[in-house]
Amino acid sequence: MKSWLPSIPYPPPDQHGFWEPVTSTLQWCEEDYYATYYSAEIMNTLTNLMFWYCAWEGIKSCRKHNHDKVFEVAYYGYLLVGFGSFMFHTTLKYPWQLVDELNMIYTTCLMCYASLSYSRPTEFRIWLAILCVLFCAFITAYYHYLQDPAFHQNVYAAMTVWLVFRSAWQMENTLRPSWRKTTEADRLAKEKKGVAVPTREEQERLNKRDLDILHNMWLLVGWGVGVFLTGFAIWGIDNKYCSTLRSWRRDIGLPWGIVLEGHAWWHIFTGYGAYCYIVWGIHLRHVLNGKQDEYKLVWPRCWNLPEIVRTSGKTKHANGKVPNGGLKQG
Repeated sequence: MKSWLPSIPYPPPDQHGFWEPVTSTLQWCEEDYYATYYSAEIMNTLTNLMFWYCAWEGIKSCRKHNHDKVFEVAYYGYLLVGFGSFMFHTTLKYPWQLVDELNMIYTTCLMCYASLSYSRPTEFRIWLAILCVLFCAFITAYYHYLQDPAFHQNVYAAMTVWLVFRSAWQMENTLRPSWRKTTEADRLAKEKKGVAVPTREEQERLNKRDLDILHNMWLLVGWGVGVFLTGFAIWGIDNKYCSTLRSWRRDIGLPWGIVLEGHAWWHIFTGYGAYCYIVWGIHLRHVLNGKQDEYKLVWPRCWNLPEIVRTSGKTKHANGKVPNGGLKQG
């Protein structure tokens, strides 16, 4: 299969480079040092700039809109994942491999802490933080002992799946009227018992608002997970059909061959997907804090970076008299 496009032929395989010898336990399908003497896997390296950019945007957003500090720290962890991966693919050195892979565990563990520590007493949060640190230390030591990438991948996958499902349960339990018992039938039942309840109009407004938020949050996390899994699938294809893909790249030449660098696409897709998850977590935290009227999701198009922005303040009630969440005595 020869390319009909103007192209530059790949250099002969097994090029030598600045960072030799390779000490990492992993090597990817991208050929080493074919583009530059100073970077072992140039596309796998450069696509990590996606993490740098998204992390910078996330940190700025946290500071501008006063999101909880734990999410700003999570963005710094996300940035370290991108930096570690950048250096790992540049050098193919084992220490940078650890920085890349273990930071994925640390950042996910931080998000687990954010989920589990919410509204808990200080003593619980302290012990949870200690437990998270010990867990990360164990994973670090055991992974260094095993040097088996499958162990890291399985731990990361298990933590991520648990975190997504727990967050989804919190979201549904907080926003869906039937789950939190704020339907009209529930309101009337509480009113008969003498419980303070919102007016019918106010409850309808709150329910509609929360259902709209729930819909948008499901779109956000669904899109993020979908993009993440697409990247994972491309990475799997890259691993399984590496020899075929290398042959195709050489047939079509440069720069077109870089389009077939599957692990590079993994960085782009998973970087975007992970960013969407952190934004989802920020939105969920504001929902749990009862600040739905103070923050909103801004996401013009699916290829834009979503952001949670602070609005001007609480929305007035429809009649302009009852404040948000105002109660009517039964």
